[in-house]
Amino acid sequence: MALASTNEQEDKNTSIWMIFIIFLRLGLTSFGGPIAHLGYFREEFVARRGWLSQQRYADLVALCQFLPGPASSQVGMAIGLSRAGYAGALVAWCGFTLPSAIALILFALGLSQWQHFMPAGVLHGLKVVAVVAQAVWGMAKQFCRDKQHITLMLLATVVSLLWPAISGQMSIILVAAVSGYFLFKNKCAITPNAITEEPVDRVYRWRMAIVWLVIFVVLLFGLPVMAQLSSAPAIQLFDIFYRTGALVFGGGHVVLPLLQSAVVPTGWVNNETFLAGYGAAQAVPGPLFTFAAFLGASVQGAATGWFGGLLALIAIFLPSFLLVAGVLPFWEQLRRFTPVQAALSGINAAVVGILLAALYQPVWLNAIHHVADLVLALLALIALMIWRLPPWLVVFGCGAGGGLLALL
Repeated sequence: MALASTNEQEDKNTSIWMIFIIFLRLGLTSFGGPIAHLGYFREEFVARRGWLSQQRYADLVALCQFLPGPASSQVGMAIGLSRAGYAGALVAWCGFTLPSAIALILFALGLSQWQHFMPAGVLHGLKVVAVVAQAVWGMAKQFCRDKQHITLMLLATVVSLLWPAISGQMSIILVAAVSGYFLFKNKCAITPNAITEEPVDRVYRWRMAIVWLVIFVVLLFGLPVMAQLSSAPAIQLFDIFYRTGALVFGGGHVVLPLLQSAVVPTGWVNNETFLAGYGAAQAVPGPLFTFAAFLGASVQGAATGWFGGLLALIAIFLPSFLLVAGVLPFWEQLRRFTPVQAALSGINAAVVGILLAALYQPVWLNAIHHVADLVLALLALIALMIWRLPPWLVVFGCGAGGGLLALL
């Protein structure tokens, strides 16, 4: 009871500054890609601060799996939105995104002078298998407790490995939603009451949500027309990155081929610079979508430097904000109905399966090449799950360990 009162009081006193500081710290320390980011968010906002329940957090993750764009950034925006409105979503995005974006813009500006960004062993060590494994384990314990959920999880894992395309992931989620409705509709009959006991979020007007969705659609179809009619490089740049952010499902590495086809064949960025920026994006914390900032700052013959980098960054993340702000108010109502809860129960299990598949490919296959890599991953897992060391400390330890192993 005392804990509930404390959380309620904290909810009332949540400030924009507090949200920014929390997400800034995450933006400075969240290595490991979108799957690991979800683990960091779960530890910070579910386990540590109690801002969301386990169920509520899983619902947000499931929602963001449906939306195009970077899932981890969208979850962060949704958390900021629910705590402090649109300003909360903005500062959450700024805190989580700007550290890596600024670093990548600086790297783009100084690329001609820098010969080596980071030793290969350190970069290899930063592929934090342990952080991803901890996230998968924590979600599996919460959402895969019986044989039906475990079966859905394992089937989702198998299909994800055999059909790794984004169309495969979307199909898995849709099938899991239908399966969840039929398997769990009786078990979820009492969950809406439990939901209403959670702290009540800020109420958003549905009219404003519809406005955000209309803006999303207008920009999606209007920007290509404007780019054709105008020769302004800034409009063309904004159009390319906005459409990429609006149409890519899965986030993370999935966005890379789309960006490559958009900026390399056109001659805006040469392939060597593109690959160098990709390596740098892997080495910095935060969302991989900030790679757009590097490309925007590196564009030849268009808006370049800081202006180009920030313009590309805003363009690629803007669809995510519009979709989260437009869909979340409806989601808050829909998730209270028993059929939706049953479907979400199936989706949650499938999401764990998709994350488990991602733990194997690409995380495990790209990180574990030798016995020494496995030893380093096991030590990191012990540090996280047994000794409860902070994830950022474990990540830097993995980087240092990878550097030492490269010297042996």
